[in-house]
Amino acid sequence: MSMRDPILAVFLALASTPALAAPEGPRLGQALEPAAISALDITVFPDGTGLPPGQGTAVEGKAVYDARCAACHGPDGSGGSAEELAGGRNPLTSAEPDKTIGTYWPYASTVFDFIRRSMPLDAPRSLGNDEVYAVTAYLLHANGIIGERDRLDATTLPKIRMPNAAGFVWAYPERQSP
Repeated sequence: MSMRDPILAVFLALASTPALAAPEGPRLGQALEPAAISALDITVFPDGTGLPPGQGTAVEGKAVYDARCAACHGPDGSGGSAEELAGGRNPLTSAEPDKTIGTYWPYASTVFDFIRRSMPLDAPRSLGNDEVYAVTAYLLHANGIIGERDRLDATTLPKIRMPNAAGFVWAYPERQSP
């Protein structure tokens, strides 16, 4: 009998006890009610599923952008301390690619989702739905994707074709939206 056999036998005996067979979690947090989960679930998918009611144009979004975004992202979406959002000219295949909304983002709905979820950095989720639609419109206009008076809402936003929509390879092509 080798020394390894008794150690294996002790391990198997311990592993078969209920405490080791089904370990409990760390007992952190608390269970949420379905209404609380719904309030936290603000996900917007590429096909527009999850977009809330509301609307906005680039003209309306300029004022919100100037007040809440320009300090970090620059006066026209570039030139600030944060990521450049507009003005990119070099595609991802160039030697020095730009990753602005116009050159990188594949879906307009994810721009909306990101702004609503994360911006402004010092107060995420503080913008109302109309403000998020308006800032999204302003940024899409600043990238030359829509006109300044084009109205964005849950119907029009998912229809926008982004310049880099074909720039990504889907791991699950059966889930790709049209």
